Amino acid sequence: MNDAELLVLLDRMHPRAECELRFATPYQLLVAVILSAQCTDKRVNLVTEKLFANCPDPHSILALGQEGLEREIKSCGFYHNKAKNILAATEMLLSEFGGEVPRDRDTLERLPGVGRKTANVVYAVAFGGDAIAVDTHVFRLSHRLGLSEATTPRGVEEDLSSRFPQEAWSHLHHLLIHHGRYVCKAQSPACGKCLLTSACKYYSEKK
Repeated sequence: MNDAELLVLLDRMHPRAECELRFATPYQLLVAVILSAQCTDKRVNLVTEKLFANCPDPHSILALGQEGLEREIKSCGFYHNKAKNILAATEMLLSEFGGEVPRDRDTLERLPGVGRKTANVVYAVAFGGDAIAVDTHVFRLSHRLGLSEATTPRGVEEDLSSRFPQEAWSHLHHLLIHHGRYVCKAQSPACGKCLLTSACKYYSEKK
């Protein structure tokens, strides 16, 4: 199975693969992605539904302060550092960018709490850029499917970017996330309903 065929089969299994975080603006997406670190999208959406209803923009988030924001996001875990990073990033957005989220990855990565993965998600989802954000699902599946042997997320991103056409990067990112979330789970992969077993290094070794 070549890479193009793999994309087709992933698309067949996950025809509605897209970002599952709910947001109305690039700023809200940025906040949601920061909150999603080591937390499920479902939990983040529960938190941000209330948060964004009351504080939809940078000024209102900043007005909460550290303790106020911590109370709102506590159930997402690591709430102290997440609140600290959200407020610091918000302050930079207001002071340097007029409250607007930058549209390029390099500038996004200058924001406190924004690493390569977060920058790639915002760049791709909010602005339609071509990027592969490597989270735990993408990292795991890239190794299981034999798409990469890199030991770092950046290495996996580079391997995937070299294998697949640029216009497919963002969609591939969502396909792999959905496949890892709903089929190729970390502890109990559902190999019986996967269409990729003939190309799967993990399945071949397990079998």
